[in-house]
Amino acid sequence: MLVSEIFHSIQGEGELAGMPSVFVRTSGCNLRCTWCDTPYASWNPGGERMDVDAIVARVAGFGARHAVLTGGEPMIAPGIRELAAALHDADMHITIETAATIAPDGIACELASLSPKLRNSSPGGRLGEAWREKHESLRWQPAVVGAWMATYDYQLKFVVAGPNDLEEIETMLGELSVRPPAAKVLLMPEGVEQAQLRERGSWLAEVCKTCGYRFCPRLHIELFGNRRGT
Repeated sequence: MLVSEIFHSIQGEGELAGMPSVFVRTSGCNLRCTWCDTPYASWNPGGERMDVDAIVARVAGFGARHAVLTGGEPMIAPGIRELAAALHDADMHITIETAATIAPDGIACELASLSPKLRNSSPGGRLGEAWREKHESLRWQPAVVGAWMATYDYQLKFVVAGPNDLEEIETMLGELSVRPPAAKVLLMPEGVEQAQLRERGSWLAEVCKTCGYRFCPRLHIELFGNRRGT
């Protein structure tokens, strides 16, 4: 498996925000979000070739009980199911951070952090037509999202760039076979700079108050800034 980085930090997003966790960031992604904050893992994948035993040993060395499989898109990584099973056998709590374009098929997981992409993620003219079409065709897979929701504890996280995104989110929620409880829907402001996150967060928090959705801060950006290993 090609691993971009393994690091010990605190979970910055979602229901487990603040939880000390070891992050295993795999290399490679099947989407090309224009605002991707990990292009070094997603667009130009590199890193270290590691087998499952080596990854588990490094994770265990930090002494944390929570492991986060992230990317890129971890679900396309060869051996990801074997890695999740091995971490589960090591009594780790496993969060999988995924765009939910690939069905779980029984992967070991305690919390599925599902982040389907909105139209605001489109790579636009930055990439060629082939990638634009692939991204658009893959970014929203309601049947796959439903399969994750039916199998695991989950959170449904949307990256919000502006007020126009809210109508699209409502449409997407309506396309799911079972609409999730409002408290399971997390709205996170898009951005990697504190000033931008605060500006967008101020109005997005009001939306959450009105709709009952959960506001999702980016705690790691607040604490450490936008840098690797955090």
